[in-house]
Amino acid sequence: MYHLLDLLQHSAAVRRVQIIHFVDEEDVQLLHARAELTDDSVLFVRELATADDSKYAYHWQDARGALICRWDNAPHHRRMTTFPHHKHIGSKNRIEPSVGILLERVLAEIEKRISS
Repeated sequence: MYHLLDLLQHSAAVRRVQIIHFVDEEDVQLLHARAELTDDSVLFVRELATADDSKYAYHWQDARGALICRWDNAPHHRRMTTFPHHKHIGSKNRIEPSVGILLERVLAEIEKRISS
């Protein structure tokens, strides 16, 4: 989990990171953080890893709180070809298939979109 904090703290897109909850134990790692981005948007990071499972949600919203994109693997869209991985784009109702994604790729996409 420490590498996730490093990624957030060293990203060109991130202005400030707030740790909401952090656990780093032998059988469970959990990170819940809020990252303020350079364009005033916000990225919420939730990642949980155990020996048997891994869950993630990366929720990116604009300064007003409107969803830009959320990548997650919550198992509630069973018809997705990439189940349980999916993403919500611009609305919780606009759902598209997505491969399992890592924070590195999320930050790279955000950096690319912010800089353009």
